[in-house]
Amino acid sequence: MFDFDGTLADSFPFLASVFDELADRHGFRRVEPHEVPALRRCDAREIMAHLGMPAWKLPLVACSFIGLMRDNAARVPLFDGVAATLKHLAERGIVLAIVSSNSRDNVERVLGPDNASLISHFECGASIFGKRSRIRKVLKQTGIAKSEAIYIGDQSTDLDAARAEKVAFGAVAWGYGDIESLKAREPELTFAHASDITRITSAAG
Repeated sequence: MFDFDGTLADSFPFLASVFDELADRHGFRRVEPHEVPALRRCDAREIMAHLGMPAWKLPLVACSFIGLMRDNAARVPLFDGVAATLKHLAERGIVLAIVSSNSRDNVERVLGPDNASLISHFECGASIFGKRSRIRKVLKQTGIAKSEAIYIGDQSTDLDAARAEKVAFGAVAWGYGDIESLKAREPELTFAHASDITRITSAAG
């Protein structure tokens, strides 16, 4: 199971380009470029507190971001190696799913039809704090045991969801969240490059 933004899709530059628009539209703080490295080490609630964004605004902000991405999907690329990695995993019989707070439409647009066809299950539109139930739903639909599954993501909320559902977590080094902060929470696996994810087929085999 994969998170999408910051894990498969390199959407942070697009988020940065529209962040001030979102901040002004929804009444929270803009972020100065020098603040970004420190914020990457924070969890979602700490970031929201820093921005002055109450929890009730999060769904509204997410909806606006999803709409902006829908209109600009061509500006959001996949990370290098993602397409080859998905193909490698699928060819070896690994069941692939995406659990994301983004919309399925955006996910499929950015993936493109060839990559999207490799994904067996899409659980999209989740709250960033609501991915646990989506992970559980994928496991129920596939009949795959928790011990045979892994959720791969880039933020502490992804790790929290996997831990809550007793699923292994793989942390990626290229996403929104700071990899050292994720490593401090002892994920089962860490990946420096997208191609490194292919090593899970050795464990599966």
